[in-house]
Amino acid sequence: MQRWKRTLALPVTMVAIALGFLIALQAQTQKNVSAAEQISEQRMSQMKAVLVNSQEQNALLQERHKDLSEKLDLARNQVGTDPQLLVHLKQLKMLDGTQEVEGPGILVSIDDRNKKVTFPLYTDEILRMINTLKLAGAEAISINGQRIVGSTDIVLSGSSTILVNKVPINRTEGNPYEFSAIGDQETLLDYVSQLDGKTLKDKGMTVSIVRKTLRIPSYKGSYSFKEAKPLAESGA
Repeated sequence: MQRWKRTLALPVTMVAIALGFLIALQAQTQKNVSAAEQISEQRMSQMKAVLVNSQEQNALLQERHKDLSEKLDLARNQVGTDPQLLVHLKQLKMLDGTQEVEGPGILVSIDDRNKKVTFPLYTDEILRMINTLKLAGAEAISINGQRIVGSTDIVLSGSSTILVNKVPINRTEGNPYEFSAIGDQETLLDYVSQLDGKTLKDKGMTVSIVRKTLRIPSYKGSYSFKEAKPLAESGA
């Protein structure tokens, strides 16, 4: 009984992060379905496998969220921390992008300043590159220092300013756009070089892809839910 008198740290934070990730993952799964129409026929079977895997992960995360919610309900009036729940918290923070991560991956540099380029890199091309990286199994992605998460918006402000997470990411003088992606290096390299990399090169842009150990920053924004609410527990 003495053990249950300890309070678990960050209960509300864990529930919010778990719920936020589930909703973001569902939204991203839908985005991936739309991206399917833009992927070449030879990649269709791999893409379908990725989408099925995303749906399976979503179901597993829902079960994990339910389990965590039950534990957190027991923890509201207790003291101290539970190491297992703190591990779960770190995993959830990695999944929803609020945790800085590092690991092997690829760095994709795109320079659109060549005189042969008729139109500069546009938001649609950035979105396609991100979707290709996700379909290739990237575990974390950033562009010019902005972490890509489920709620990331990529829009054009004015005539030339590109905003990612509401932050301008246009390349500075002398520096290209840089996509960082952590995951299986060979798979990531194969997808990007055969799909978006080839397309951008055909448009006259300079594309460089290198294997590298990367550090990807955390998402600096915040999750907010105005309409979505967690379902009441059955029997409550």
